[in-house]
Amino acid sequence: MIDRLLGRASLKARIDELEDENERLQRRFEAESERRSDAVTARQEAEERQNRLEDRIAQLEGELERLDSEDGLDLEYRRRERLRGERLEAVLDRLSSFRTGPEGALTATVGNGEGARERGGEGESGNDVPNPVADALGDRAALAGEAAPCLVCVDDATLVSVALEGPLVPPVEPTWSDRFSLEAKWFQPSGTYALALVRADLFAVGVYEDRERVDYRGFESDVKGSHSKGGFSQARFERIRDDQIDDHLERCREAIADVRRDVDGDVPLYLVGQRGAVDAVAEDVDPDATAAVDATGDPKPALEDAFRSFWTTELRVL
Repeated sequence: MIDRLLGRASLKARIDELEDENERLQRRFEAESERRSDAVTARQEAEERQNRLEDRIAQLEGELERLDSEDGLDLEYRRRERLRGERLEAVLDRLSSFRTGPEGALTATVGNGEGARERGGEGESGNDVPNPVADALGDRAALAGEAAPCLVCVDDATLVSVALEGPLVPPVEPTWSDRFSLEAKWFQPSGTYALALVRADLFAVGVYEDRERVDYRGFESDVKGSHSKGGFSQARFERIRDDQIDDHLERCREAIADVRRDVDGDVPLYLVGQRGAVDAVAEDVDPDATAAVDATGDPKPALEDAFRSFWTTELRVL
């Protein structure tokens, strides 16, 4: 009665309402704090998991790099050597003298072995390795594919395991025997043949009996060199130069035809030199083998350099 008269009843009611509101706000605050705490905890857990995953990824990447490094070391050729002359003859004799039990020595061509070799640079082969070679070499069979076209010799114990990248690639089907199937004529000059060197401004051809040159002819053509001006002058210069090269290559074709007419019988023709010039001439003269060689200078000494380069075999120990 007194509280109502003094107006305290309404104040007490208002206080109760405010206390209830305060409790609701307190519970809301506590709920929000709990949710925020859960969010913080979830974020921390996610960050920790992300860190663990990043550490694991780094660990796996390091392991992968280590394995790649080890594989790279495993797949290096054990030795490489360029062979010609007496050294080549000695290595071929050693391989030919190898003897084992029946079906213990494998000889096989890897790559396009069709009696002719087309050499142009390192690592240009995309040839598949025959199954017997792959089985005999295991993981190292990839090295034989890299050397292709080549002749592979490997025994069943891999005591001998080599690839011979020579001037001529014989079409040898994978054959197991008690010895390696090798013929010197695949790697060394033999019989009568013609070797022609073709460059954009130089030509030389020799007819040989084994290693001895018995006939020769050669010439140089006046072909313009580089030009420093641009615009129409440059375009006109290029047209003139291209015409000069075309004329020179036509002279090369005619010279090769003359040599073939002069030589008794159908002798092999090996065409070497500057790759673009060799390819252009090869379309018309149908050589037995081609090779890109770096032979410069006057025609006759350049032909001698080309002869040495062509009759070189690269030995790769697998």
